[in-house]
Amino acid sequence: MSGLIPEPSQYGLLTDLYQLTMSACYVGEGLAQKPASFELFTRRLPPEFGYLVAMGLEQALDYLENFCFTAEQIKALQNTGIFTHAPDTFWQLLAEGRFTGDLWAVPEGTVVFANEPILRVEAPLWQAQIVETYLLNTINYQTLIATRAARLRDTAGPEAVLLEFGTRRAFSPQAALWAARAAIAAGLDGTSNVQAALQLGQKPVGTMAHALVMAISALEGEEDEAFTAFSRYFPQAPLLIDTYDTVAAAGRLSQAVEQGQRQVTGVRLDSGDLVTLSQQVQALLPEVPIFASGDLDEWEIARLQTAGACLQGYGIGTRLVTGQPVNGVYKLVEIDGVPTMKQSSNKATYPGRKQIFRAPDGDRLALMTESLPAGTYPLLQPLMRQGQRCLPSTDLKQIRQRTTEQVQALPPETRAITNPVPWNVSISEPLQDLRQSLLTA
Repeated sequence: MSGLIPEPSQYGLLTDLYQLTMSACYVGEGLAQKPASFELFTRRLPPEFGYLVAMGLEQALDYLENFCFTAEQIKALQNTGIFTHAPDTFWQLLAEGRFTGDLWAVPEGTVVFANEPILRVEAPLWQAQIVETYLLNTINYQTLIATRAARLRDTAGPEAVLLEFGTRRAFSPQAALWAARAAIAAGLDGTSNVQAALQLGQKPVGTMAHALVMAISALEGEEDEAFTAFSRYFPQAPLLIDTYDTVAAAGRLSQAVEQGQRQVTGVRLDSGDLVTLSQQVQALLPEVPIFASGDLDEWEIARLQTAGACLQGYGIGTRLVTGQPVNGVYKLVEIDGVPTMKQSSNKATYPGRKQIFRAPDGDRLALMTESLPAGTYPLLQPLMRQGQRCLPSTDLKQIRQRTTEQVQALPPETRAITNPVPWNVSISEPLQDLRQSLLTA
């Protein structure tokens, strides 16, 4: 692999070893081409989460469209010695293989709950098996970021400026790009990640770091020289004023503004008592927006607002792009027309291909073969048929609007960031009966 961010030709090997060993076994046992259905869902929501916002589907589709194994990759696998006893037809299958199945999924920005499938893959068994790892990677991570972004927006309110600053804390360069995309799609206003912003048709956002203030202050003698220098080249950018004495810096800026010597379009606070400091700075610079950063999350923003902080915007990094994971799983629900389910203690699943029917007061998890209940609409949509997309890509504005509408449609108690009340998700009688029949078989 030539770089940290994989190219489409490298997608095939972006999987766990056991996906390949199982697929080799399927080939040897004559099962590889059996039609199979796998669903991706989470058994339970992360602590203090009342909902999830599905995200990452665009990258999942891109992966499936480009799924393949090159001759070099196959040779590298053979050279490991792991597949010595694998049937020869396994290598032919990989060499000629492309994703030829169907994909059903909820649109990005859709609110989902525990046990509800975010997507379903219907494909020959070997294909549906190998794609598990990549699908879980992109859906789990982007769904986490999107959900946190939606909660941040809901907490901060529609007027607050929310910026994604998490690139340096994301788990990899690829994760940083995905985090920026998911955050903007779910409600944030911009990202400091230049590559992500430009690829998404956005303008990158940001201010300055303490290093610039320290460097210019050390060489030229005054903090104000750093402000002057930076504003000379970037007059619209906010100034970071907490390197030394926040209130003193704000006072000097205030005097310069009053004397017509300077324009200040915004200031950022990155440390200290943000409530008290923001109030003091606002008193000195009443017309200047104040942005805060530094280990912020939805709970901290709620605390700042309750305490009366004078803040118009927030930069969110570490706690947005890391934290409690969305523990999505990918389970076989049907093989060759036969419904299947996992029966392990605390990990039992619901069998069969399913649909989510949504009504204003709750969801109904049902079998795909069931009729549409009155007053509901189905969430899972066909997005790929025989390896080809059925629908064009959705732009971020549409996804953002969908996220906003769906989150706002939830009751306040389900949107709460502390002790949320679960959304009503009922299980249809046919699905319950099928599950019971497999439990007693």
